[in-house]
Amino acid sequence: MDQKRELTSIDLAALVGELNEYEGAKVDKAYLYGEDFLRLKLRDFDRGRVELLVEVGDVKRTHVAVPEHVPDAPGRPPDFAKMLRNRLSGADFAGVSQYEFDRILSFEFEREDGNTTVIAELFGEGNVAACDETRHVIDSLETVRLKSRTVAPGSRYQFPDSRVNPLEVDGETFRALMGDSDTDLVRTLATQLNLGGLYAEEICSRAGVEKTVTIEEADDEQLEQLYDALSRLASEVREKRFDPRIYRDDGDLVDVTPIALEEHSGLESESYERFNEALDDYFYELDTSEDEETDTSPEFDEEIERKKRIIDQQEGAIEGFEQQAAEERERAELVYANYGTADEVLTTVRNALQEGRSWEEIEATFEQGAEEGIDAAERVTGFDPENGMVSIDLDEATVSLDVQSGVEKNADRLYTEAKRIEEKKQGAEEAIAETREELEALRERKRQWSEGDADEEDGGEPENVDWLSRASIPVRKSEEWYEEFRWFHTSDGFLVIGGRNADENEDLVKKYLDRGDLFFHTQAHGGPVTILKATGPSEPAKDVDFPESSIREAAQFAVSYSSVWKEGRFADDAYSVTPDQVSKTPESGEYIEKGGFVIRGDRTYHRDTEVGVAVGITCEPTTRVIGGPPSAIVPRAETTVEVEPGRYAQNDMAKMLYREFRERFNDTAFVRKVASPDLIQEFLPAGGSRLVEE
Repeated sequence: MDQKRELTSIDLAALVGELNEYEGAKVDKAYLYGEDFLRLKLRDFDRGRVELLVEVGDVKRTHVAVPEHVPDAPGRPPDFAKMLRNRLSGADFAGVSQYEFDRILSFEFEREDGNTTVIAELFGEGNVAACDETRHVIDSLETVRLKSRTVAPGSRYQFPDSRVNPLEVDGETFRALMGDSDTDLVRTLATQLNLGGLYAEEICSRAGVEKTVTIEEADDEQLEQLYDALSRLASEVREKRFDPRIYRDDGDLVDVTPIALEEHSGLESESYERFNEALDDYFYELDTSEDEETDTSPEFDEEIERKKRIIDQQEGAIEGFEQQAAEERERAELVYANYGTADEVLTTVRNALQEGRSWEEIEATFEQGAEEGIDAAERVTGFDPENGMVSIDLDEATVSLDVQSGVEKNADRLYTEAKRIEEKKQGAEEAIAETREELEALRERKRQWSEGDADEEDGGEPENVDWLSRASIPVRKSEEWYEEFRWFHTSDGFLVIGGRNADENEDLVKKYLDRGDLFFHTQAHGGPVTILKATGPSEPAKDVDFPESSIREAAQFAVSYSSVWKEGRFADDAYSVTPDQVSKTPESGEYIEKGGFVIRGDRTYHRDTEVGVAVGITCEPTTRVIGGPPSAIVPRAETTVEVEPGRYAQNDMAKMLYREFRERFNDTAFVRKVASPDLIQEFLPAGGSRLVEE
């Protein structure tokens, strides 16, 4: 049974009341361990020393700890800890609240010169943000820039979108939410009601209802039993009727909960008076047990967890592709089922355009027709003049149709889109199979390491390894899908991919340009297709607010690997557009050659973008050559060399860099294995180059 590593929404609902008992305690000092573990040291008039811990990394928890469970103070405080000390020293703890039913706690601190709110996000990647009285972010551990919300210094803190609170739903809402699902009872409770897996199973157990019963098969009595069980659970939390427990399986730590669970009735349990005390003991023992596991290398565990997350994302993407393909096929069938209506609308719009009428006039005509009760006009919900589309309500779905095509072609387009999505699903299935193989290989390497068969010493690599002076460096490779193209990761962690030739440019536009991405190209002819990726190919597409640093680096990448470098120039203009502006369909009478494309609409220009390429070698977590804009490559690599347009041919420069790296590393065999001249050459621009003089 997996050990609990994150607090649930119900855990936080139970914990808030106990934490508020420390109201009035004064803040003494703030500490930050690593990048995700915050400690606030307070003094309470009645209780004395109070240690508030907040961890938002792989482990996500918050509670008050006894002094014996608190780690020693770290060295020099980082900027975030300094900021908290300046804002909170001497401040009064004014209480804590949970945001709706989310895993977010807001800790309030009051001081005469200004109040501060420390917001702990105990979900997803985890984060801690310090906000002023107007809830503007002073600083945060992580910067979040999404279309739905932003958490960044200077911006107003934005909570995630509201979610259903299962502890407050009434019977009518409960039945409506359950009825909206097409899966079984336990999954519906976990997702539609936001209970999560454990408490969804607990509700089924308390209700005496088989959790695998589908929504379609469930009767009114079973739904009533489930709602009664949920109501009882809500009452326990609301009335603070807690029975905190730590659960073990054959002596091994498993879970900590504020109430006794029927789902854990077969496990050993230890009761506590207060939930906070149970949390403190649980996570202290979890930390201690993990510290004792010195027979495995930390990078194995990190990489294994990363592969698991990738598999979860890929599985979610496959489900999304299945749903999208089904929706596209349904739309195509609706078009045929409503052939007469669709044909009437398309013909009317097409004829009006041929008569020279504007889109505004056409829209007004349809609005008038709708007022007169004409069925076809009533079904038109909107126009998209820029793309020549009209949206029609076909009862079960709204479908956008191309007015220049007939009903059959529009339906075929929808069927083709469904087929394309199914091909993406097939690609995701192949990718998940590869990821599972990689995961098993990692687990085998970890096993060999623990048995002493690996090349490294027991306990893994120490921090701040001087890789250049190491006599022997282990080779750790990981094959990724994007390595068939030019690629790099921006300084903010986003993937950028570019084509080396017309075939790769064609593939990038057709297969890998998704909603949310940014497309870059140069004004100069002969540049690569460059894509700043918002998501991976096996993940659902989403809109992302890219940082300016990533946009700048992607533009520099596009210019550096274009004909600008080959011509010996040091700067040129690049532009970026969104995926919906990129098309392989030419204007009437025109022809697009392979690797070409049409850009429609306004472009965002990046003027006088300088060329710049650095090539380096990484030693952890994987060993490989990387290359791209210096600002993105230098921080990631153990050692780098920067190049600029010059007189040495690409293959000659690759050999020069290879010799330079061999001189820098004590383990020359390692350089030969991971950074041969042909591997280095893949990251050099076409044309002549020279070393940048330091």
